[in-house]
This record gives sequence, C-alpha cells and structure tokens, in this order.
Amino acid sequence: METKSIMIVGVGGQGTLLTSRILGNIAVKGGYDVKISEVHGMAQRGGSVVTFVRYGDKVAEPIVEEGCADVLIAFERLEALRYAHFLKKDGVIIVNDVRMDPMPVAIGAAQYPENIIEDLSKTYKVTSLDAKSEALKLGNARVFNTIIVGVAAKSMDFDKDMWIQVIKETVPPKTVDLNVAAFEAGYELA
Repeated sequence: METKSIMIVGVGGQGTLLTSRILGNIAVKGGYDVKISEVHGMAQRGGSVVTFVRYGDKVAEPIVEEGCADVLIAFERLEALRYAHFLKKDGVIIVNDVRMDPMPVAIGAAQYPENIIEDLSKTYKVTSLDAKSEALKLGNARVFNTIIVGVAAKSMDFDKDMWIQVIKETVPPKTVDLNVAAFEAGYELA
C-alpha cells in the first residue's frame, strides 16, 4: 500500500495528540508501518499544535512535506487555512467550524480572516462541521475531537468495530463510554 499521510492541526489543549495516537493505533492494528511526529508550538498558551501520522507498507519518515498530505484534520478554521498548503491536489480537509482567536487577533494586532471554509472549498474537498455543538449534545465539549475522528473514519480503510476497539484502548479509562458515543456520533454525521 502506498503511504498515507494525515496531518492534524489545532490549538493547544484541543486533543491533537490524543487524536494522532488514535489514528496511529488504528493503522498499527491494521498491520501497517506507522510513523508519528508531534510538533508542539506554544501549546500551553493556545498556540498551534501539529501532528503527522503516516502509515503504509513501509514508512521512511514521519514528517509530511508541503503538497503531500492526503488528509488535513483541523480543529479550528484558521488552523485549516494556515496548513492547507500541505495537502495534495486531491487532498481532503475535515474542519471543525469553530473560531479561536490567536493572540495577534485577541490583542488587535491582526484580523481574523472571513470566509475561510468557503475559500478553502474552492481548492480542496472540505468537510466542515461544528463538532463542539455535537459534543455538547453528549454532555462534554471536550470530546469534539473524537467526533471528528468518527467523521474521518468513514472515509478510511478500517472497519468500524476496529475503530471502536482502538478508541477503547487509547482514551483514558474513565472516558471510554463518552468517547465511543462521540465516535459513533461523528461516524453517523459523515
């Protein structure tokens, strides 16, 4: 199998690292060679966090070069815009339609761009959802990332039961039922 490259981008505290572990674990369970790279920005201060998950028969390195990612999972609109150039021409963006102002915008030194999702849709195949609202329906806004994993899972080559098993093995034990419900919600939304 040709190597697949997934990039997960977000803001510190949004669960990008847990998401990359779930994606890495599903690929390992599927029998693939997997490389994961975590790039921490100012994660503790709401800065960008980027993780790469690459899997295939033999993966040489964990880093995804510009123009080479198959999928970009973005937990915030501006992060999707910021990293879209990493996608292949036929790449897919799954974006959480939420706005989190970075520090330059918060202090008035920069403007938050308008129409991000519409603009990205002109070039890429974009799936957009308000995962936070969906997570709130389950009673916990923090599982929005697992909802997005559910959306992404629908277009990946792994069986739904395998995804659920990996989620059960990867998330903190106290959150298993909630995360499985979040995954199921995202899977149904896709």
